[in-house]
Amino acid sequence: RQRLTDLGAIAKAEKMKIMVDISGEALKRAGFSFDELEPLIELGVTGLRMDYGITIEQMAHASHKIDIGLNASTITLEEVAELKAHQADFSRLEAWHNYYPRPETGIGTTFFNEKNRCLKELGLQVFTFVPGDGQTRGPIFAGLPTLEKHRGQNPFAAAVGLMADPYVDAVYIGDPTISERTMAQFGYYHQTNQFLLEVAPSKSRYLKRILGTHTNRLDAARDVLRSELSRTSEMFRKDEIATIESEQTEARPVGTVTIDNEKYGRYMGEIQVTLVDLPKDEKVNTITRIIEKDQTILPLIKAGNQFTLVTEGTIENEFRKLNN
Repeated sequence: RQRLTDLGAIAKAEKMKIMVDISGEALKRAGFSFDELEPLIELGVTGLRMDYGITIEQMAHASHKIDIGLNASTITLEEVAELKAHQADFSRLEAWHNYYPRPETGIGTTFFNEKNRCLKELGLQVFTFVPGDGQTRGPIFAGLPTLEKHRGQNPFAAAVGLMADPYVDAVYIGDPTISERTMAQFGYYHQTNQFLLEVAPSKSRYLKRILGTHTNRLDAARDVLRSELSRTSEMFRKDEIATIESEQTEARPVGTVTIDNEKYGRYMGEIQVTLVDLPKDEKVNTITRIIEKDQTILPLIKAGNQFTLVTEGTIENEFRKLNN
């Protein structure tokens, strides 16, 4: 109880919400009653995720005082009908997916999408989890995702992908912490609406040309991100190189950052990032590559979206520049 009291004080000071996993017995052991939630609310608790030992009638009654989290995977049509019969406040009912500590046990995309469509049709909000990449929770320490495909993935990419899903209302980090690097990507995106990605070290004399902020063209290509203004005179003045000579024309696996050379005529200077594996082309210089942990961000960059390329190991510094 003291731990919850201390956490509640912090949450209220920071204007944060607290959702507590609870069963009827656990609530009683902590000195609270499901029939009298006011003391819990006063501590700063804003919601309860339902576990065993709590009736549908109790949930419906409580929904007029506090947010109620239902199990997204197990809630049935009959239970929803019963909640309606007991006049539950559906604006405070939330369907929470589980997170899955053991590898190979997270749910699949098809089941996730089908379940969420059904939940939204029933009038429920849908919440889900992505793993962290800082301190992970034991005893398995393999991340806490809802979707198995997100295990080991960049949490920022996983979260932004889910936030774009019309059937998902909120995304939470399942693990205790995320890394400073991932925090910087979230912060940069929140403040600028730009995707911040790192590129691998390169000795190309054209590396400077590709660093910085780019806008994916409004007529977005299928196979590559095309930097909208990369062929303009302003970009050429950036490093005072008038001609892009042919060099390092290699195969272009996903995430390769390229610049078209003089052999491409009027396309000379166009900067692209590959979304699929492409073959080598003598007219296209391969400059560097998006580092592996950021490659899952690439499919999220849509027409008109901006993305900023920085050298590996500098994301935190780039974010700090925004707040200096």
